[in-house]
Amino acid sequence: MNLPFDIDLNGKVAVVTGGSGVLGSYMSEALATSGAKVAILSIDQQGTDKVVKEINDKGGNCAGFMVDVLSKEALEKARSEITEKFGTCDILINGAGGNHPKATTSNEKFSMEDLEDDIQQTFFDLDPGSVEWLFKLNFIGTLLPTQIFAKDMVGKKDASIINISSMNAFRPLTKIPAYSGAKAAVSNFTQWLAVYFAEVGIRVNAIAPGFFITAQNEALLMDEKGEFTERAHKILSQTPQGRFGEPEELIGTLLWLIDYKSSSFVNGIVVPIDGGFSAFSGV
Repeated sequence: MNLPFDIDLNGKVAVVTGGSGVLGSYMSEALATSGAKVAILSIDQQGTDKVVKEINDKGGNCAGFMVDVLSKEALEKARSEITEKFGTCDILINGAGGNHPKATTSNEKFSMEDLEDDIQQTFFDLDPGSVEWLFKLNFIGTLLPTQIFAKDMVGKKDASIINISSMNAFRPLTKIPAYSGAKAAVSNFTQWLAVYFAEVGIRVNAIAPGFFITAQNEALLMDEKGEFTERAHKILSQTPQGRFGEPEELIGTLLWLIDYKSSSFVNGIVVPIDGGFSAFSGV
């Protein structure tokens, strides 16, 4: 991987939840390329094995751990195994998250005709269990890993936690009210943590990606022919740079926020990486 700039993470241990995904794998590789020992936490065995192999084949030091971020017991077990293999955590990337189809409306706006259409999923049809699961995955799935791994970060001069928020936290997108609310909670939690840990050496910041094509949203943005969907074109029309982001475009911000020499006084911020989406009013 060609990094935008070099930072020295030799001797550091980085834990990345959701590290087998499209964006998480790039972050994991960037940390390993910078010298960190990287522990990927994921429930995707095949994806994790693939990412770990790719990183190690390139000279990195990476290991995968099958962990449900909603299980405190599993996280404690992973913490013990990681400590034994690599040492205690210095960097935590809370990248696990996702949406749920039953927490999503079919249309952007409600119409009276929707009440007569059994196919359409309206706000009134959202499944409470799916909404609860989504909030747990995104918010509790950030809180629990932080509880477990930040114990080892307290008192270190240059420890860093990076949460993954979203553009939806700034401007809720149509159709996905639960996901937008959950990511807004992650942004708020980032600020709370930054204050709470401010005097014990842990800085807490977040990255809010705009629109990147990932395994989770590909079906919404691309059709069977590989062409952009109507929703994709609408997103692009509201993105001043007129394109989707590339995963490697997250890396510069990630490294800047982690590197103590570069951002030692940066704490409690949520950085949009969105091609101007959050700055554009639509006119």
